[in-house]
Amino acid sequence: LVQPRGGGPRLLFSSATMLASIAWLRGGATSGSDAGGAGGAGGMGSPSPTSLDPADWATLRASAHAVLDASLDKLEAASEGRVWTPVPDDLKEALRAPVPPEDGLAHGELCERLLALLPYGAGNTHPRFFGWVHGSGSPGGVLPELVGAAMNANCGGRDHVGIYVERQVLTWCKEMMGFPASAGGLLVSGTSMATVLALKAARDARLGFDASREDGLAGGPTRLVGYAAQGTHSCIKRALDVLGVGADALRIVPVTDAFTMDVPALHAMVAEDRRRGLTPWLLVATAGSVNVGAIDDLDALADVAEAQGLWMHVDGAFGAAAVLSDEVRPRLRGMGRASSLAFDFHKWLHVNYDCGCVLVRDGDTHLRAFSDRASSLAGGGGGRHSPDYLAGNARGLAANAPWPVDLGIELSRGFRALKVWSHLLEHGTRALGAAITANLRHAEHLAALVDKAPTLTRLAPLSLQIVVFRYEPAGLLGGGGGG
Repeated sequence: LVQPRGGGPRLLFSSATMLASIAWLRGGATSGSDAGGAGGAGGMGSPSPTSLDPADWATLRASAHAVLDASLDKLEAASEGRVWTPVPDDLKEALRAPVPPEDGLAHGELCERLLALLPYGAGNTHPRFFGWVHGSGSPGGVLPELVGAAMNANCGGRDHVGIYVERQVLTWCKEMMGFPASAGGLLVSGTSMATVLALKAARDARLGFDASREDGLAGGPTRLVGYAAQGTHSCIKRALDVLGVGADALRIVPVTDAFTMDVPALHAMVAEDRRRGLTPWLLVATAGSVNVGAIDDLDALADVAEAQGLWMHVDGAFGAAAVLSDEVRPRLRGMGRASSLAFDFHKWLHVNYDCGCVLVRDGDTHLRAFSDRASSLAGGGGGRHSPDYLAGNARGLAANAPWPVDLGIELSRGFRALKVWSHLLEHGTRALGAAITANLRHAEHLAALVDKAPTLTRLAPLSLQIVVFRYEPAGLLGGGGGG
């Protein structure tokens, strides 16, 4: 059926036609006069030769159990053996093979191929892996991945349970991070993508949504500049590059002896840029720098942002999670005053890769920065640039606005929220916070060992769980072992 409406014709399907189509795709036959006729969909007949369903479900079930058992065996024995095992040459060679054979592999051989990969990960599931702020994940993370694969939900939008799960996770995030319930939010691949989304909202809010989204930076003479401390994560400059603002628009502010942003120096730099006719716009604060674990004075920077009219973005990639630790929480007090926040679940919260989060204090700003369906959010016709296939309705599968697609750049999205939701339900915030606090004790123990070692020198104060030190054997640095 074709029903003209609003922006043009739209295809509609009768329930009988849809059921018949599903049965055909699953390899079954339809009863009745024809696939789309009054007879509707009947029982399953002989499998279609084009079906991708297994010919033998029992074999698939047995293979799935075997893979699950092997995966859990690996996780249970994670503390054994080497931390990192290089990929052997024969496996590298096998992974250079051409396109798979036309007839595919039997499930037994496929399982062998899958299980052959298990020993050769990055090593971050091993308890002696101490590098690069990689999260270890959690054995319980296997379960939501199974359920998510069975559901195969596109969480870009529409009215299904995946959208409600993500909304609940975001509500929990706002509560944990001190953001208002009205804030916008979205789950993404990680802090790098979250930063792009946050800074786009910041750019559009400063330049005006219509001007920024329609004309881009070419629409006016405004030269935006932002500020971040020395040692800020590289994703900030990358985001400015992607957004067309330019990496050189980021001013690098000197740091104190504690590697935190020098607030008086920031004041001076903002004043100088205004004198030169530039437009100070963005202030990036860090909650746990990846080099040394430093936490900027977030309250002081929030005061500067309010006084200067700057968008304050907090890069909390791993450090924001420490809000769950009673010990660290007071140092993150100003985080809830930020205009936006980006952080990861797959680092210090130990959710399996990948999942990050962006929160935007003004939910309307977040929505206006991305939605092409603004006039359709309550149902009805599409927005100015909204394609027909994204038009919303007041009820049915096309209802439930706003959708995640209205808050980011991806139309197709996996069910990332499920593993975060499951992880938080399994462990609770108290246990996760206690694990973070325990990690602080580990770092203190390592720092004490370094301080006692005659050939080791610490290079930065201990702020969180990152210990920075140098090996200085006698004679290597001029005989004295000095700097």
